Amino acid sequence: MVLALCTWPIVKDVSAQKEKKKNKVSPGIEVLLDDQKELLKGKKVGLITNPTGIDSNVNSIVDLLNEDPDIELTTLFGPEHGVRGSAQAGEYVEFYKDEKTGLPVYSLYGPTKKPTPEMLKNVEVLVFDIQDVGTRHYTYIYTMAYAMEAAKENNIPIVVLDRPNPQGGLSVDGPVLEPDATSFIGLYPVPTKHGMTVGELAMFFNKEFEIGANLTVVKMKGWKRSMDYEDTGLPFVLPSPNMPTVSTTFIYPATGLIEGTNLSEGRGTTKPFELIGAPYINSTDLAAKLNSLSLPGVKFRAASFTPTFSKYVGKLSHGVEIYVTDRDKFNAVPTGLHIIKTIHDMYPNDFQFLSNNFFDKLIGNDWIRPMILEGASVADIMDKYQKELDEFMKVREEYLMYK
Repeated sequence: MVLALCTWPIVKDVSAQKEKKKNKVSPGIEVLLDDQKELLKGKKVGLITNPTGIDSNVNSIVDLLNEDPDIELTTLFGPEHGVRGSAQAGEYVEFYKDEKTGLPVYSLYGPTKKPTPEMLKNVEVLVFDIQDVGTRHYTYIYTMAYAMEAAKENNIPIVVLDRPNPQGGLSVDGPVLEPDATSFIGLYPVPTKHGMTVGELAMFFNKEFEIGANLTVVKMKGWKRSMDYEDTGLPFVLPSPNMPTVSTTFIYPATGLIEGTNLSEGRGTTKPFELIGAPYINSTDLAAKLNSLSLPGVKFRAASFTPTFSKYVGKLSHGVEIYVTDRDKFNAVPTGLHIIKTIHDMYPNDFQFLSNNFFDKLIGNDWIRPMILEGASVADIMDKYQKELDEFMKVREEYLMYK
């Protein structure tokens, strides 16, 4: 499948400026307030969001709903990293009151991942508005799924405000999650790159896995599956502290897998997931080996770095910086598998998968890790997961709102 790249020239004539404005995408929050406000009128609203919940003028949905005289916002819910995005990965945010609005804020990450009846006692409709990154191993879409379950159990309607998949809506790749690998970074059998928006995933989860929530998805206006995030005209807010740019979202399906190994995935640097390495690696040798594979749409530069937190904090590490040179041709999951296999083969006495088998949860099964350890090729691994991927593609088609 091919992702289309769009580049806009610098323009000065009025007609061209008008044409550019036509191509601007309106996210679900704008469509809701312009055309579908009746979904919230007369109801007490609970909002699940974080800093990515903004309109095209970077106004927060928290403020937009709280200041709207037709809407009664009563409760806020925060996913991993919190409503204001101030928490690091894995950090629990306790109950508090939002400093700006005074509204109660409940965490949906940590001990309680699903809104409880007590949390929902002052809520008559739930709203979900969070920017996803387009990769299965990311917690926000499962926060959405749990919220849908809670909405069903408490007889509350839920409204999902749709946003773009930053990687576009065409590329689908990687193994489909298997039941034994289920976790909060993978609840349902979808591939590593699903090529769907959060709204499409909500409909998919709701029907295929029999959640049965009273679900409404507010579609975007102007979004096309061929669009990268830069094509939308929307400002990009980092979805989490270690997902700083659109480019990071493209590399994440590849190097997110490195979190399950004793390699640094670049946390604690200014290029998380784009810089990878470890103290035991020779960066020049690794870059040369990876470039010799001639993987499509990607290049590798020898690099050294010292993480300020996470793995190898304060220790000089060596590895590569990864450059996606052609998003249309780049195959993220095979690239990630090639990186891990290459480092395993070059440093068999030093490279390790983490003992908690976190890699299995990231990749979605328990058979790719032993295949790498036993010397299997990436091509053999891809062949083994292709059938399930093809089957997913057929089911996925029913839920695509943007043809």
